[in-house]
Amino acid sequence: MIAEGPKGRRAARPYPQKGPWAPFGGAGAAEMCVMDVASKEAVVARFLHAHPEVEQAACDHPALLGCADADWSRIPGCPEGVPVLLRGLLDEAAGPEAMLVLENVLMNSVFHMSAVMPTALPFLIRLAAVPDIAVRPDLVGLLAVAAELSSPVDADDERQVLMFGKDSDHPERAWCRDAFAAHAPALRALLDEGTPPDGLISGDDRDCLLRALEPQRGPS
Repeated sequence: MIAEGPKGRRAARPYPQKGPWAPFGGAGAAEMCVMDVASKEAVVARFLHAHPEVEQAACDHPALLGCADADWSRIPGCPEGVPVLLRGLLDEAAGPEAMLVLENVLMNSVFHMSAVMPTALPFLIRLAAVPDIAVRPDLVGLLAVAAELSSPVDADDERQVLMFGKDSDHPERAWCRDAFAAHAPALRALLDEGTPPDGLISGDDRDCLLRALEPQRGPS
């Protein structure tokens, strides 16, 4: 899920891309290019067309409380249908495909989250706590990626700035840190589940999530 970046800072590896949801060249694509808004809208539209039952189904699951009320349309680059994708994660059949599409929406590239991630994070954290959700391991992995990529970039490290960009150009990092802090109790409960083989969270992912719970200084 996470690969080494400059000076130990880690970045998301390209997610496995399968089926019609693969905009980056199919399974095993070596690079994850920047995905534009039109491409994201297209993969979401294909998912909605393939799974109309997810869009039509009513959902009052506690993990998605407030999802329908979030002002998704005001988020730059946010395609329509994100609430349906989040709802789709709870569907046993459509969940894995919903997860792949959502990853494409929430990540702009290997090293950059989209502006949608901060608003989606509270729902992802709560969904990861649902015991019987089929995509639970993928959710935990995505949370770890968000935790790692939301950490501040050292402005004096030229390689970090070149690869990740300045914090002033990526406000989504600070917004994600705020979201992790606001949902710290739920995140701590998730971490209490331990590490494999008996638990849900790998050692690396656990370390990323623990760091997300620590106070972090943003750019001065």
